[in-house]
Amino acid sequence: MPSRTRRTWAIATAAALTGAVALASPAYAAPNNNSVKKIEKAVTVEGVMSHLEAFQDIADEYGDRAAGRPGYRASVDYVVAQLEAAGYTPEVQEFEFPYFEENSELIRVAGGVTTEFVDGEDFLRNRFDSGSPEGSATGSLVLVDLASPDNTSGCTVADFGDLPDDSVVLVQRGGCGFAVKALNAQQAGAEAVIIRNNPGDDTLINMIGDATGLTIPAVFVTHSVGVDLASTPGATVTVTVDYEQDTRLAWNVLAETGSGNDDNTVMAGAHLDSVQDGAGINDNGSGSAALLETAIQMQKTKPNNTVRFAWWGAEEEGLLGSEHYVAELSDEEIEDIALYLNFDMIGSPNYMFGIYDGDNSGGTAAPGFIPEGSAQIEDVFEAFYDGRDLPSQDSEFSGRSDYGPFIAVGIPAGGLFTGAEVEKTAAEAALYGGVPGASYDPCYHQPCDNLTGEGQDDALYDALREDYDLVGNINTFALDVNSDAVAAAVMTFAFDTSTVNGVSTPGKSHGAGKSMDAMKERFAE
Repeated sequence: MPSRTRRTWAIATAAALTGAVALASPAYAAPNNNSVKKIEKAVTVEGVMSHLEAFQDIADEYGDRAAGRPGYRASVDYVVAQLEAAGYTPEVQEFEFPYFEENSELIRVAGGVTTEFVDGEDFLRNRFDSGSPEGSATGSLVLVDLASPDNTSGCTVADFGDLPDDSVVLVQRGGCGFAVKALNAQQAGAEAVIIRNNPGDDTLINMIGDATGLTIPAVFVTHSVGVDLASTPGATVTVTVDYEQDTRLAWNVLAETGSGNDDNTVMAGAHLDSVQDGAGINDNGSGSAALLETAIQMQKTKPNNTVRFAWWGAEEEGLLGSEHYVAELSDEEIEDIALYLNFDMIGSPNYMFGIYDGDNSGGTAAPGFIPEGSAQIEDVFEAFYDGRDLPSQDSEFSGRSDYGPFIAVGIPAGGLFTGAEVEKTAAEAALYGGVPGASYDPCYHQPCDNLTGEGQDDALYDALREDYDLVGNINTFALDVNSDAVAAAVMTFAFDTSTVNGVSTPGKSHGAGKSMDAMKERFAE
């Protein structure tokens, strides 16, 4: 990290972080892991899994590892303790962020079947400018003028007719503002209002506008969920708006090698936080654990270029930790960063081996979006998989994870991704095995993203086990391969970034400047 003569951080020392969780016995850095072969051998899946077990223990004790909650603080403490035991002097960068805790609910009971819709996927509470009134109401579902061709259902009080007592009304978006519809529903006597999106639109948007005087709970649903609800008029529906909002603290953890060229720093990062109410074992315990084990095993390496490791906070709240870090950098400090490597979800149970598409061969990125040098980072990862005779594929270079703030200031980036909510294709299943038509990670952003298997779809995970060894939501083969890929790429660029940024630091090279065939041979087991 930059010296204090160049920049002053708001930091907390490790001693100031006093999480209550019991820390696992730390691993210690092995000496002389100063080549790709040695670091791949030193970084074992057993070592990486030991960190995941510690993250699971933290989630078991605190409920999750989400930013702004005790489990995240404990996760920071664990990473700091491991780094210190390995001989690093980690720094903890503190920042504030807007904390939201959503406890809203949308539940339907119809024909003896209870359906609990998912907050953030199926519905959102309103965000009216005048406030989002909290409360809970249960009543019979009433459909309000849903056949209206111009989508003006609910734009007048008369649209609601003579509502029965304890009614929850469903109206269509369009024709007038959200606030108008919600206030009309309240005036007509509804206990709660649900507004569904337009036909064919399954996105969720914030309902905004001035709804001064609104006291009933109001939520917005996707069109598909709205159609589902509309198929059961008269069903018993509960709408609950309940949330907490304040400002809380989160932390980034940073540690760097004791030697190397500070003017040509290689950064590698992973986000440490989980979503709320989940252990976050694949997302992103997997990337955090592999990066931590790589750092531990590299501590006594003397690379040509300084290597800075980072564990980001509040990624799940919108890349806030990495954004804060980059925003605090001076122009000089930005220039000193040769490249950034990102590792977010690298052990998905129904995995594919995805590499950020640095050369934009998939054509998904806008012109100028990808910094020069990113293609050469992709080349190294492709050489790694090719060297092991393993398939790999492009992963969209979208800025969706913590590399986004880095590429926004022109820093070349690359990384790995084994997939989230998108479904695996039949062609991918032929390459990697697994279940076509199922998500790469069926537990993405859900409580079942854990090591215990609790809450997972037994039939699906049994089918996955026909091809794979799984520990909870982790595919141990994918994690093992990708942990080596993390270590190999970090070590490669620690010694040579010349293909990425044209900078040649005196000293021994470990492959980035070699031919593709030479890199494949170097990465082969």
